[in-house]
Amino acid sequence: MKNISILTIILFTLFSCQPESYDVIIRNGQVLDGSGSEAFSADIGIRDDRIIKVKANLKGTAQREIDASGHIVSPGFIDLHAHLEPMVFDREAQSHVRQGVTFALGGPDGGGPLSLGTYLDSLQAGGIGMNVGYLIGHNTVRNEVMGMVDREPTSDELEEMKSLIQKAMDDGAFGISTGLKYLPGTWAKLDEIVALSKVAAQNDGIYTSHLREEGLQLMSGVKEAIDIADQADIPVVLTHHKVVGFPMWGSSKKTLAMVDSARTAGLDVMIDQYPYTASHTNIGILIPAWSMEGGRYEKFAERCEDPVLRDSIKQGIIFNLINDRGGNDLKRVQFSRFNWKPELEGKTLYDWALAEGLEPTIENGAELVIQAQLHRGANCIFHAMSSEDVERIMQHPQTMVASDGRLSQPGKGHPHPRAYGTFPIVLGEYTREKGVLDLPTAVYKMTGLPAKRLGFQERGMIKEGYIADITIFDPATVNAQSTFEEPHQYPAGIPYVMVNGQLAVDEGEYKPVLAGKVVKRLKTSNSK
Repeated sequence: MKNISILTIILFTLFSCQPESYDVIIRNGQVLDGSGSEAFSADIGIRDDRIIKVKANLKGTAQREIDASGHIVSPGFIDLHAHLEPMVFDREAQSHVRQGVTFALGGPDGGGPLSLGTYLDSLQAGGIGMNVGYLIGHNTVRNEVMGMVDREPTSDELEEMKSLIQKAMDDGAFGISTGLKYLPGTWAKLDEIVALSKVAAQNDGIYTSHLREEGLQLMSGVKEAIDIADQADIPVVLTHHKVVGFPMWGSSKKTLAMVDSARTAGLDVMIDQYPYTASHTNIGILIPAWSMEGGRYEKFAERCEDPVLRDSIKQGIIFNLINDRGGNDLKRVQFSRFNWKPELEGKTLYDWALAEGLEPTIENGAELVIQAQLHRGANCIFHAMSSEDVERIMQHPQTMVASDGRLSQPGKGHPHPRAYGTFPIVLGEYTREKGVLDLPTAVYKMTGLPAKRLGFQERGMIKEGYIADITIFDPATVNAQSTFEEPHQYPAGIPYVMVNGQLAVDEGEYKPVLAGKVVKRLKTSNSK
């Protein structure tokens, strides 16, 4: 018996001294763990889809070792505002993954799919390149129940909308989004939004809002979102927060003070932002909402046949071109997608006026906007924001980085450069070059902070036991390559991106492993 005991001890000692085996070991990197703390030296051992060890001089063997010398190892970036509609045919999502994004939240601005459960199942079944989750869009729900009408819902209609919100939450939605600048959400009153948001709140959901106004009435738009946080008892994100139009430049001082005051009062209000001085949306944002009631194309065309109504429409467009997204300069309105005139993609409203032999005045620009809408509209980039406001909002402690980018593929349309460059431009231009943020804070705004907002327990940090969503970048070279003139360019300085433990970008080359998963929000024991 004594000899057996000695043999057992010897065997145990031998096996316990054997180096642990991993699928991947990342060595020699500087780890920014997503908490906002300073970088530290550590190796990372990964097995299957999990981070198993975070330790300096990690002993072990692996099928693959990555030398991250001179690089930052961070959690994969989390994009809280992404337009994922193309994912059904662009499952690789390279424009996002190559930025280091490993999770993106779809369904923003009140849009997105209605039958969410079926849609999510179809995404997962076909394979996806990054992890995704979804919000349920108020505009989608309202249009389904009420159509394009300017009135309050009946009690039955409100109950039907609430049931659709509940169904989406049961299907795993992270919350509700609104686009109160868009149709038909712009016709919804506060009471309607609060009633629907309460349903999301009761299921641990969040509320994200494209504010009703981001220009001259920006303050009232922010106040409305804060009122919703209060009355619905729901966490709120002022999504793609910005200040639009020259008359309002500098107003971020006031809006950020409003956020601080709301938080001091105990309301959970946060911000996300893309790091550019231009927005992107459909050209209809320049057109008075009343002119599209009942149908943004057909009814709009009917009203334009009435000279009096057409003149009123034109005057509304002129006002917006001067005071809002138009920036009082036709050169500030740049076409990104224009099916009627694809030759104008990348060009401006000013260029179109010249091509038509028109003097490039605001009045003639308004006529061209009408023509565009009569031909099924267009998407535009609006250069109407100030860099001072962008930087001030970026520095706020409750601001998270988010792209508002649409999944894009080289050669298709002329997208906003944020589709390819949001996260690397923050790390490169705004952090390394301008010093607007320090590097640990920049990474925190892309990882740990949005992970907290979404209630993640296993993502957003480099931590043992967490899911191995990891981005490795070179702090000396990382930056966006995408520009407003040449948007279809992948970023520099991000050689490795790991999604659920699999390398989706390896030595700068994209790998079509389709390792992404549909992530659903789970109710907690603290559900209301």
